[in-house]
Parts: sequence; structure tokens; C-alpha cells
Amino acid sequence: MNPMPESGGQSAAPLAAAGDERMRAVHEFVSAALGGQAGAIAPASADASFRRYFRVTLTDGTTRIVMDAPPAHEDCRPFLTVAALFRAAGANTPEVFASDLAQGFLLLSDLGSRTYLDAFTADSGSAPRHYADARAALIAIQHASRPGILPAYDRELLARELALFPDWYVARHLGISLDSKQAETLATVNGLLLDCAQAQAQVFVHRDYHSRNLMVVGDGGFPRSPGVLDFQDAVYGPITYDPVSLFRDAYIDWEEDQELDFVIRYWEAARAAGLPVATDFHDFYRDYEWMGAQRQLKVLGIFARLKHRDGKDGYLKDMPRVAYYLRRTCERYRELRPLARLLDTLENRQVTVGLTF
Repeated sequence: MNPMPESGGQSAAPLAAAGDERMRAVHEFVSAALGGQAGAIAPASADASFRRYFRVTLTDGTTRIVMDAPPAHEDCRPFLTVAALFRAAGANTPEVFASDLAQGFLLLSDLGSRTYLDAFTADSGSAPRHYADARAALIAIQHASRPGILPAYDRELLARELALFPDWYVARHLGISLDSKQAETLATVNGLLLDCAQAQAQVFVHRDYHSRNLMVVGDGGFPRSPGVLDFQDAVYGPITYDPVSLFRDAYIDWEEDQELDFVIRYWEAARAAGLPVATDFHDFYRDYEWMGAQRQLKVLGIFARLKHRDGKDGYLKDMPRVAYYLRRTCERYRELRPLARLLDTLENRQVTVGLTF
């Protein structure tokens, strides 16, 4: 889903000493790729998937990143494909210096350790500048779009994502079984969201274009465009998907008038670039919000699955923000209000059984 940057990496030696065979393989891969240039190796970040990342400090003081993606669980080939595709479009994706696909290792350029989320947390006033850079990179990616290159973000895939909400968030996290009427309400609203997504113009979709996957590069100097990470699940799908991931972020929120300003600026720039966005902003914003509702239902399910299946509870603190986005959208549109009422019921039952985030 997204990298989870850690502060102050620790030496990899204790991991190897503890019998981490993968860590030993990492050292062998780095030694083969860099030879005498290889220096210290330390954790760079963890991931919501099975991937993990290490930072290698070369003897000249420069750094590289090693992606460790166990082949039994991850496939590096989509990463390589999308990295080259987005890089050709003008986005700042990591450069690939070496690879071992059989073992699941990549040696990459280092885009730094400061995410957009770090920058916003330190100085929220930096958001307009950074979002302008992220907007330009996104539009470049979308402008390069063509069908038949990336997997289709089709109705079936979107529907599978929506199923995460009842399966993991409602049933597993809240401990609630939907009755037939509630299930019908959810199915009806899901159908409307899917219709909206399919009716939109289709472009390259990063699928997790947000503040934890965009890196501050140059910090005001050159290059200023964001480093773009975690794009291996990219697809060809609805044009509003990445904008709503960016501006209605699961990890940080903005006052609604500020968010609206960000969205308008994207819409204006996209139209100027000749992208197939709706010509009327009201129509575009409706598509944006409805696409957001699909993503929010999915994200609530994913966060619950990370907690209950994978033992990763760090995402629970962000659930209320995501649920708030969903509720706000559902209350705003008559067609989606039945889902707002269902959310009311679920929250009331959640309080009754004593479950809290």
C-alpha cells in the first residue's frame, strides 16, 4: 500500500546474526552489484506489503536503496515496467542500477527520506508549493496515458476492492454482520460508484499517489519535482482516482476550502494540458468525490485487514479521518445518503459493543 518511513535506521548486522537468510542474500546482492563501493547497509523503510527497503552507503558517501521483495509474495517486474513508463513521462521515479528478479532484489537510486507528509507536518504552509510540483508530475503521467500498457482498472477490480469494506472493516473489525437490507443498501451504492468510475475518462493511475509516497527532492532547489514511489500497482483507470488520493489523503487532512483550491488548480492545469477532464467543474468535482468514496471504502477495508490479518495496527489512527471523508461525501449526495445512514447504524452498534479505534 505505502512505504512507512522509519527514523534513524539501525545496522543490518543484528538481523543477519539472528538468522535472517534474506538479509544475508541482500548483502550478497549488494556486494555483487557494487563490489568495493559497497559500505554500510541499514533499514530505510518498511512496507504494508511484504516488501522492505535498505539504504546502502557507498564508500564515496552517496547512497542507494535496495528493494527486497520476496518472489513468493511479490513480483518486481511491474515495478520495473511502471518505473520506466512514468520516468519516460517525466516523473521522478527511482533509477534502477541492478536487479535480481529470481531473488526479488532491486538496486535503486535514493530519493531521500523526507516524504511530503514529513514536510507538511513540519510546515503546513509548504503544501501549495509541494502540491504544485505533485500536480505537474501527475499531469505529465496522465498525459502520457495510452490503453493496453497497464492492467485495466475495470469494474471487476474496483468491485473486489469495495468488497474489502464489508469483509474486513464491518465483519472483522467492527464484528457486525450486515442483514439483507443493509447488504442491499451497500450493493446499490457500490453499483452507483462503479458506474461513475467506469464513465470517466481513463488514464494511467498510480493508485497510491499521496503524501507518504511522494518524496521531497531538492527542497526548493533543482530538481523540485517529487520523487515518486510505490507505483508498482499502477493501472489504466478513472482520471479522478489519483487526484482524490492526493488531495483527500488518508494521512493528513486540509480545511475543505483549501482542498477545493487544490482540486480547482489541478482541474485548470489538466484542462490546459488537454487532459479529458469534465469541462464543467461541478461535474468533475462530483466524479472526484464519488471516486473518493470508492477509495475510502477500500482503504477502511485495507486498514482493517492490515490490523487483523497482518498484525499492523499503525493504520488504525487514520481510520477516523477516512471514515469522515466517506460520511461527508455520502451526506452531500442524495444517491449516496443510504450509505450515510448505514454508517450511522454501524457506528451506533460499534459503540454498543465497546469497539473503538
